Amino acid sequence: MLIGREQEKEILSKLLKSGQAEFVAIYGRRRVGKTYLVRQFFQEQIVFSFTGAFETETNIQINNFWVELKRVHPKAEFQKTPQNWSEAFHRLTDYLITLRETNAKIVIFIDELPWLDRTGAGFVSALEYFWNQNGSQFNNLIFVSCGSAASWMIGKLLKAQGGLHNRVTCRIELKPFSLKETKEFCNYKNLKFNNYQLTQLYMILGGIPYYWQAVGQGKSVAQVIENLCFENNGVLTKEFEYLYHSLFKNADKHIKVIEALSGHPYGLSRNQILAESKVTNGGVFVKVIENLIDCGFIKALAPFGKKNKDTVFRVIDFYSVFYLKYIVGNIGDRNNIWQSLSVSAGYNSWMGYAFENICLTHLRPIHSALGIAGVHTKVSSFYFKGNDELPGAQIDIVIDRNDGIIHLCEAKFTNTEFALNKEINQILRRKKLVFQEITKTKKMVVSTLFSTYPAIQNKYYNEEIYSEVTLETLFN
Repeated sequence: MLIGREQEKEILSKLLKSGQAEFVAIYGRRRVGKTYLVRQFFQEQIVFSFTGAFETETNIQINNFWVELKRVHPKAEFQKTPQNWSEAFHRLTDYLITLRETNAKIVIFIDELPWLDRTGAGFVSALEYFWNQNGSQFNNLIFVSCGSAASWMIGKLLKAQGGLHNRVTCRIELKPFSLKETKEFCNYKNLKFNNYQLTQLYMILGGIPYYWQAVGQGKSVAQVIENLCFENNGVLTKEFEYLYHSLFKNADKHIKVIEALSGHPYGLSRNQILAESKVTNGGVFVKVIENLIDCGFIKALAPFGKKNKDTVFRVIDFYSVFYLKYIVGNIGDRNNIWQSLSVSAGYNSWMGYAFENICLTHLRPIHSALGIAGVHTKVSSFYFKGNDELPGAQIDIVIDRNDGIIHLCEAKFTNTEFALNKEINQILRRKKLVFQEITKTKKMVVSTLFSTYPAIQNKYYNEEIYSEVTLETLFN
């Protein structure tokens, strides 16, 4: 069963009704479900599929390609293995010619395309020739390419300057499950978590279907975390290194940037990342940042009212943050590791930060809850160090509306109804005052609360909170 992915299914459905050849590029971080989406949706149309192998020599890749092609085309005129990618794609064209009389749509699916593009392999030029000379001539053909290395997919296909320039007819960036889709997945698997418990797990697993597939039935949240993250054979105990090295060449630099940012939950500027990570400034560093953004590991937030050079970057990959804070160094033969870690100092701070990241990755339901789904907005952050006249202030989510209102957002993840008190009320007012004084904005500035459960509407709430978005809303 294909859970969620309603927008993607609508896009792919249109391709089946198209009257022309289609070149599809689907990308997204590893384990997000790209292969599953294609195989499930096009299971009746796929006439050939092939998956690239990680860090495998070109001659072996070509042999694997030829073996799979002979499975579906046993009457191929040539029986010897192709000598290069150009010859391999010529054989694929020969196979397509045998299907020319087919009226229905047919799908060629090549998965992990970036892994085929090894130095000197000639893969991209062979693909260019195949599509421009032959593939594009078959009006019933849907050529689907997938890749976890989003930067390669974007650079070599979507922004190609050579023979593949503007050849991609459909692009899909497959993102992790939302909370809503994750709940649907859990219901399908008969996992009995309420919204609060599901959110606790989402703070670690994110919306990565592969991770959720490993969650066992009949276990508490604590048991699931213990099994997946701290047991020697847990799915997530050693996932971190493999995840990054399978996506990026010279992944050590990417990991250094992630490690630097994970120690500063609310983000660092470009210069601060350089200082913390010890990665050398230059084109390589710029590419590393672009790679991490493209793959959904970090998010760029421009401080309110400032230029792009002041952009702050923060890690939004839930698993990476959790791994570096809790898993690394804690895998061993002890029992109940998570039970002791979850009562340690910093646990509540981590949950608060993770909840903010959930809000940052669920802006669409937040906008709907605020009644501004049709209003153009810009999401940013705000930081003021403080001076002799004004105290310092930090606001991690600022929603600036084109209709004259700015929301200063405060996220509170609690296991009971949150109650504002005098101290919190004063903090929110002070932040608002500092924001207004420093930015000199003429817009109406209001305080918005992101909460787990509807907050208690006492006098402090009524004095300061303009609007509230609850966890329940994020599941809609």
